[in-house]
Amino acid sequence: MSHCELEDITLHLNDRISSTRRVLELRTIAKDQDKRVILGKIGQDILAIDGLLDQFEKSVGRQKDLLKHLKELEGFFEEDVQDGKNLRDNMPTHMPRKGQPAVHGIGSAGQSGPVNVQAVQPVHTRKTSKNQIREMEFITSPEFDTIPQYMKGRLTYEQLNTAVESINTAVTGKYKILNQPAKTLNNATRKLHQRYKEEENKDTKGLFFIVEADIKEFTQMKVDKRFQSILSMLRHCQRLREQRGGGITRYVLL
Repeated sequence: MSHCELEDITLHLNDRISSTRRVLELRTIAKDQDKRVILGKIGQDILAIDGLLDQFEKSVGRQKDLLKHLKELEGFFEEDVQDGKNLRDNMPTHMPRKGQPAVHGIGSAGQSGPVNVQAVQPVHTRKTSKNQIREMEFITSPEFDTIPQYMKGRLTYEQLNTAVESINTAVTGKYKILNQPAKTLNNATRKLHQRYKEEENKDTKGLFFIVEADIKEFTQMKVDKRFQSILSMLRHCQRLREQRGGGITRYVLL
């Protein structure tokens, strides 16, 4: 029911109430034989008013439900807008930019032609030297297509790779501190250095891993249900695995 229809019901209801009041006033001066007719008329009007009130109440209830639904949609749209802003402000380095010339190369048959950007994007080498920091490789479009839809939900290819870049930022931030001598650090970073050492165990030797606290420390990414969905997709694409122990969940780069 529209706003105009609600106004019509309100006006009609007020007219009914006014009419009933006039009939009640006339009852005091009416003759006895007319009072039965007047009382019958009042009864009919009261029933009509009761029906209108019931209809009005149902309509208001529907409007409240609609308003609640619109508020939920507003929240979803605001989240999408924020995601868009984050993507704009943190554009992954592997993504082609507007106005960037197309990359060309030699095809499999020896012919010159356009090459998929992902085929020539820089590979993040898995380094193992003590002072070199490993990074997670970006998800390719074919890999993204293999992720089940129930995992992806509304998450886009670009948003997933933005998350990969955030994870790499956290890994780099952590191991830059960890690779420095503790005596050269200030109080804040020394505490982080100590925590990193405490989170290691015999099973993490030679591995690069982060925990949720590192995501909060070095990135703007929220650690929520969406974050857990991202982790599931990265596990599916064999970019990381979880290692639990000591009350800590470690996200180990593969």
